[in-house]
Amino acid sequence: MPFRLPIATLLLAVVIAVTARAGEYTDSAGRRVALPDQVSRVLTAGPSADVLVFALAPDKLVGWSRAPQPPYLPRRAMRSLPVTGLMLGPEAPDAVAAVSRLHPDLVIAAGMVTPERAARADQLQQQTGVPWILVDDSMTRTPSLLRSVGAVLGVSSRGEDLATYAEHAIDLLRGRLLIAPARARPSVYYARGANGLETALPGSPAAEAIDEAGAINVANVLGRNERVQVTPDQVQGWAPDVIIAEQRGFYDSVRRNPAWSQVAAVRDRKVYLAPSSPFGWIDDPPGINRLIGLYWLSDLLYRDATQEDLRDTVGEFYGTFYKVKLTGKELDALIKPAEPPRKTDPMQALLGIDTPTALPLLGAPVPGTPPGGRRGSGMPLPLAPSPMAAPKY
Repeated sequence: MPFRLPIATLLLAVVIAVTARAGEYTDSAGRRVALPDQVSRVLTAGPSADVLVFALAPDKLVGWSRAPQPPYLPRRAMRSLPVTGLMLGPEAPDAVAAVSRLHPDLVIAAGMVTPERAARADQLQQQTGVPWILVDDSMTRTPSLLRSVGAVLGVSSRGEDLATYAEHAIDLLRGRLLIAPARARPSVYYARGANGLETALPGSPAAEAIDEAGAINVANVLGRNERVQVTPDQVQGWAPDVIIAEQRGFYDSVRRNPAWSQVAAVRDRKVYLAPSSPFGWIDDPPGINRLIGLYWLSDLLYRDATQEDLRDTVGEFYGTFYKVKLTGKELDALIKPAEPPRKTDPMQALLGIDTPTALPLLGAPVPGTPPGGRRGSGMPLPLAPSPMAAPKY
């Protein structure tokens, strides 16, 4: 069901679109960039911009900076779009060649905005003759980002719909934090990489979803705004309530690794794997793809407050942002590695019957669901997704 917007909002969106496309765009670095009258071909300078343009105007994307994780992409997007690599910064010497080869009308870079990145964008813009814009895609700015870039790309209505969805996701989690006592907020270790020994400090883009969820990042003693290497002994000393694994390799091996055996979360079987196809839910990249991660973290960390089926939420998000209609089988394949543990009644355990009792099966009717229907059916945005977490070992 499409969102119903006030006439004034629609008129404002039209004005923004006309102004942005026909004149100048002031980007997040304060650079005033002249835009072409028509933007039909867009090149992205990094993975966060990949997701942004793919969600807003996939037909205008002329290449990936990094190929997304298969298989959950529409067939059109799975075609052989070229992969350019990172295009902003000293590590991207082929940016000029990529622009010359692909002939974009506009290059978009999303992420942290620094004087160095702004200077590099100015240099590349001068060398290529193509406008480059830098946009801040931090979580709190996501709604305004979707609106402004949607206007630049000539898809203001689409940008407004996605921005409204983003506002709901952010507000939902903030609402839960308002009613969650500080002592109920769990401590979390975010295990990045194949060995789980890289982590993101508070304030860094990779940790922003966890920050927004109000969790205590156990690595906060090491500082802010960076990604750092740690040791299993450090993690053991921090004693996190929960470990979130970025990569399946670490998730699959941690329970067999003696170096991690004394970490409380591993011992208590509270290690969870973040889904990552086509883009990560917590990070990788730190873009608008993290909106679905807010729902997952809300369920994982504040499970008592959740009521809806996260399968519905995931299906809604993938359909809305990625234009993918996931089948039940595909949802199972995506979500099963992150399902909640099954709770068994003591008498059933004694009899050898493994039937969940305390937690409903995902997909089962929620108490209060009308006969023959599902709670929240037909809503453009589920207001409270259901429990979801990785299976305990």
